[in-house]
Amino acid sequence: MRAGAAVLMPLLLAGGLLVAPVAGAQQPPPPDPGDLRVEAGVAPGAGVPDPRPGEAFADPKVADLQRTASDVQRELGDLAGQIRVAQDSVNAATADLQHARAEREAAEAAVAAQQKEVDAFSKSVFTAMGRPDNFRVLLSASNMKDLYLGTSMVNQLREAQDAKLTGALDRQRRAAEAERSAAGVEQAAAGRKADLDRRNGDATNRADAISSELRGPIDAANAAVVAQQKAQKERNDKTAANWKAYTDRLAAAGVTPPPASALRDPARLPAGLNPLPGADGKPQAGVAQISSGGQRLLVLPRETIDAVTAGVGVLGKPYVPHDGGEGPLAYSCDGLVRSVFTGAGLPLPAAAGEQLAVGQPVPIADAQPGDVVFLGPAKYGVQSVGIVLDQRTMLAADARLAGVVVADLPAGDSVLGVSRPALGSREAQPVPQRGERELTWRCGGVELPPRPAAQGGADQAAGAWGGYPNGLIPAAALCSIGSGAHVLRCDAAQTFAAMSQAYAQAFGSPLCVTDSYRTFAAQVDLYRRKPSLAAVPGTSNHGWGLAVDLCGGAQSFGTPQYGWLAANSRAFGWVHPGWARAGGGREEPWHWEFVGR
Repeated sequence: MRAGAAVLMPLLLAGGLLVAPVAGAQQPPPPDPGDLRVEAGVAPGAGVPDPRPGEAFADPKVADLQRTASDVQRELGDLAGQIRVAQDSVNAATADLQHARAEREAAEAAVAAQQKEVDAFSKSVFTAMGRPDNFRVLLSASNMKDLYLGTSMVNQLREAQDAKLTGALDRQRRAAEAERSAAGVEQAAAGRKADLDRRNGDATNRADAISSELRGPIDAANAAVVAQQKAQKERNDKTAANWKAYTDRLAAAGVTPPPASALRDPARLPAGLNPLPGADGKPQAGVAQISSGGQRLLVLPRETIDAVTAGVGVLGKPYVPHDGGEGPLAYSCDGLVRSVFTGAGLPLPAAAGEQLAVGQPVPIADAQPGDVVFLGPAKYGVQSVGIVLDQRTMLAADARLAGVVVADLPAGDSVLGVSRPALGSREAQPVPQRGERELTWRCGGVELPPRPAAQGGADQAAGAWGGYPNGLIPAAALCSIGSGAHVLRCDAAQTFAAMSQAYAQAFGSPLCVTDSYRTFAAQVDLYRRKPSLAAVPGTSNHGWGLAVDLCGGAQSFGTPQYGWLAANSRAFGWVHPGWARAGGGREEPWHWEFVGR
């Protein structure tokens, strides 16, 4: 963008707020002196490139590792399901084998018992010689009739004993065969389970290897983000100092910023103020200039100055990737713009697209500090919005940088338009809409759609943010929750701290935390140790910095601590996901997730 006058560009230059002598109000403005930022070297962004933390993962090798990690994650998930099925099969086969073994043992006991009867029968042949029974008749028969009677009785007894023993032996044979068959089934099922366990171990080892290979790039990315955040803070601080210098210069010149309504008609400006020509040479509405000490000074409306001052005042606050990010703890890009301008008396709609639709447009070349710039490209719709600071920079809540920052204005077709809130609103006009198959971008970052109800629905953590993979978020992009070394995404960290403070008022101590953000490597290690409980590496909401595991009583259903959380956590943007609740399928009373308010 190029300003129509030299007032815009040097506005935020330290020591350069007054430029180009003005001989008189009626004389034409001096020629554009060019971009003085480079010469001065002290503008908000001088020497500080607009960073893209996620670009640390643009290396082809890292991209290949990420794809491999994704493949391993899918393999682990598939294996986890197969292992559960295989374990069920092993359990069923083991139960069948135990039943068959018990039947075989019972059959063997029956054979043994029957054998005792046979032995007893044989013994009785010799011990019953003195009894007047059929044995005696048989052994002492003196005629055919007595012999027939004795032989018939013995045959009957023998046949009965044989039948019992044969039946017992048949039962034993069938039971032994059933046991061998069940043992074979169990062995096969155990073999399948062992093979799956081996494959699962191999996949887990590959995940661990991937994590090790990624450690170097992650450390490098973290170092880059640390350096960037330091440079960003310097940039933010320089901007804040320069903005204060500008408002101090206005005060020193005896200028009381007029209300927006007083600057809307360039032909009827308050006494002492002169019109500010635009790129077309015509006076701009909503801004003015004065001559002070032989130099020109930009005069903005009081509301605009208040809005920019409020925005500068929250530099460094965390970014929040959802609607309603209007502070004071964290901001979305459109939430920031709405918050500061509405607070200054220039109300704006909530969403960036609505803000562009009703905003009074100004030519991009005429953009002044305090104007609002809307970003695309058009195929993504109105995906971001910021507050113009000068020709090259804006103030915005940026998803890539995870905070409210001074950022570079994009070039080319990424700028969809500029509006001037000081001019009021207009009837809503059509604005660019995201293409049907295009990614959803918000505030400079890709926004994932809500998960389906089967995965928890709207009452689940939002997932990816800031351009980093799950479990691979540099520590410098996270915030402390005020408990040990635990960190989360910054908005989650701040709301958790507030919830912990309220919890302490009820129980005398803050929330006890055992786990928060979990790196990919830590997810791999946990999965190795607890494969039946841990999430597949790279899928846990711990890896997005959006989940905590609690202790101190909150880890058990039915405790006063758990009851307090169940009743109050939602007010702070935290929930106990359905799958972790009692009867939810994988009960984890200690696990809570941030979903936003």
